[in-house]
Amino acid sequence: MADRLRNKVVFITGAGAGMGREAAILFAEEGARVVVADIEGAAAAETVKKVEAAGGQAIAVTGDVAVEADVQRMITEGVRKFGALHVLYNNAGVLWKDRDRSVLETDEKSWDRVMAINLKSVFWVTKHGIPHLRTAGGGSIIMMGSVSALAGFTRAQDAYTAAKGALISLTKSLAIQFAKDKIRCNVIHPGIVDTPLQAPYLTDAIRKEFETGIPLGRIAQPREIAYVALFLASDESSFMTGAELVVDGGFTAG
Repeated sequence: MADRLRNKVVFITGAGAGMGREAAILFAEEGARVVVADIEGAAAAETVKKVEAAGGQAIAVTGDVAVEADVQRMITEGVRKFGALHVLYNNAGVLWKDRDRSVLETDEKSWDRVMAINLKSVFWVTKHGIPHLRTAGGGSIIMMGSVSALAGFTRAQDAYTAAKGALISLTKSLAIQFAKDKIRCNVIHPGIVDTPLQAPYLTDAIRKEFETGIPLGRIAQPREIAYVALFLASDESSFMTGAELVVDGGFTAG
């Protein structure tokens, strides 16, 4: 086990699968104690097992990140278990291509739920997490953005796109507000990643289309995003705040 996150306690939302699970395992391998937050208790518990199998420490907390009381309780449980909090990784999100489409097609219920999970959740996590980062003498907030916030797409997902775009502004606001507290805030913009969230939509034809359009010629793996989050969580990025890191295989460079 390495020690890039030694003595740090990390709160990760959506850590029951995909990029969140990979980050939980990687962060634990680097010495962090991990609060695994997910709406699915069984999934969170499975991530904890994998963390422990890798020699790390973790606790599973279950709740809806869109509900303030749930977020407050999950953060409190994590701090009670590990005694502090140093990193907030806002990884949770939904990508519902069947319900979240153009503004002409998306209904109010779908819009509200996408915005609640992808944006309002971050509001609650930072609201209730930042006081603990202050107590710890500083820390890191990591946002999960998307290349969808940087470029338009013919396959519209307007609620998702709007939420991810708003995270850029929130990132910069938090970075400026809390710099005096030694709290940093940065956002990662992944391109397409091979996760369970994407699996229902990645037909062979769609996968081929993405691979053709990405200069590196392939879709990202979850751990490749987790490594970027690890950098932002660690003291190696100590002079970085308010920044956007694009991790898309060169897609938006074209």
